[in-house]
Amino acid sequence: MKPERLRTRRGRFTAETITLAHGAGGKAMRELIDDVFVGGFASAELAGLEDQARLEIGALSEPGARLAFTTDSYVVDPLFFPGGDIGTLAVNGTVNDLAVGGARPLYLSCGMIIEEGLPVETLRQVVASMRAAADAAGVAIVTGDTKVVPRGGVDKLFINTAGVGVIPPGRDPAAARARPGDVILINGFIGDHGAAIVDARGDLALENTIESDCQALNGLVEALFAACPDVHCLRDATRGGLATVLNEFATASGMAMRIEERALPIREAVRGMCEILGLDPLYLANEGKLVVVVPPEAADAALSALRSHPAGRDAAVIGEVGDSPAGTVILATAFGGDRVVDMLVGEQLPRIC
Repeated sequence: MKPERLRTRRGRFTAETITLAHGAGGKAMRELIDDVFVGGFASAELAGLEDQARLEIGALSEPGARLAFTTDSYVVDPLFFPGGDIGTLAVNGTVNDLAVGGARPLYLSCGMIIEEGLPVETLRQVVASMRAAADAAGVAIVTGDTKVVPRGGVDKLFINTAGVGVIPPGRDPAAARARPGDVILINGFIGDHGAAIVDARGDLALENTIESDCQALNGLVEALFAACPDVHCLRDATRGGLATVLNEFATASGMAMRIEERALPIREAVRGMCEILGLDPLYLANEGKLVVVVPPEAADAALSALRSHPAGRDAAVIGEVGDSPAGTVILATAFGGDRVVDMLVGEQLPRIC
């Protein structure tokens, strides 16, 4: 069905809250999908209301190009927080999961699990955020699904997204590729997202609001690869934070990740929150931070490329790769000692993404 025909057929969805009928497959569900989702996302692929998206990926015709595919689910509490909401989180998180594999993100799916009683205006706000984030990242939301569950079945709204992208020839970042002498970089302040969620929950009366770093990183990744085609390791530091990513690199490569505490970019507000609550900013979640490992001869070019992009203007070199002790992360503290940074045990903050 052509989008213009669908627009003619679509009526205004007038319900104020979601009911079980909106997930039952009948007229009420069709009105919800037509107006809130198809209308909100304004996607030509969605407008046909088929059970699948039919995509043309001409970039795969290039010899050596590979398809990248990822999926993730989002259950953040609260739904809205300083710097974003569950919708921006869902789009940017999936875009970033593709980008850190070297892929150019192209298409996303969107699955909504909605609690009975959710205000329709809340749903519209989330959809609007998703569309804005997708437009900013240059991706299209092309297919989706809607389920409504009884009160208590979920907490307001859960979102699942899957993403498809294309990895150009020659790109092969992998956790196992770290080598002695490689340089470790990050594109800015750590811990902002985790701190923003704590702030949004009202657990602390902070003088200054901390905003999430939620953002799409595919443009930054393109700038990085243009300056340094041989990126050894690349990952976004989400749940478990910087410490978890570095431990994943260390374990996969059998190398030692050595970082300098004085080099870590941490906002004073985040540092202060961590001191009050007994949290470690190394483990706080981020939603817009890349951990990059590059050969030493490429470090200056990589740092300049990161800093040249808005998403990397606070980028810093934070350490280097060694060969001993194998499989460990070592932090050189501000007091002159060393400490081992282990994998996170348990969960510092639940429901943060």
